Amino acid sequence: MKFEIEQIGIIHSPYKTKEECPIQGNVNPEGKGQIELFPEYEEGLETIETFSHIILFYIFDKAGEIKLSRPTFLDDSPHGVFASRHPCRPNGIGISIVKLEKRNKNILEVSGIDILDNTPLIDIKPYIPRFDHFDNANNGWTETKKIRPKPKARE
Repeated sequence: MKFEIEQIGIIHSPYKTKEECPIQGNVNPEGKGQIELFPEYEEGLETIETFSHIILFYIFDKAGEIKLSRPTFLDDSPHGVFASRHPCRPNGIGISIVKLEKRNKNILEVSGIDILDNTPLIDIKPYIPRFDHFDNANNGWTETKKIRPKPKARE
């Protein structure tokens, strides 16, 4: 079965390379970005400004080789791609929660962005704490891992 997903906008951020981009938005909450929804989808943003945070779904269009098991940014030991947030995945779909700062027509100003500049946007949903937060959730294998600097790019 094949699925077709249509790009609905473009994500703009200060991050031009993978090395510049934080591994998660809360690592650099000051990171500012813009979500540019194509004008024909602007009506779908009605009342989005009533939410403090939104969930962005996008395509990892600049990801590298897909491996089902590999080390991650948090650990040198390999983990399955579905047990990590590594961008090199079979369907290359990314998800990030960002703070919605302001809406101006079809442009959303956000902070806490962890996405490369000019990334294709495929969906937006509101983050709703009473539905999206679980008090009894755990951190899995990441529980004891410290956030560490990304490795430098290989030349």
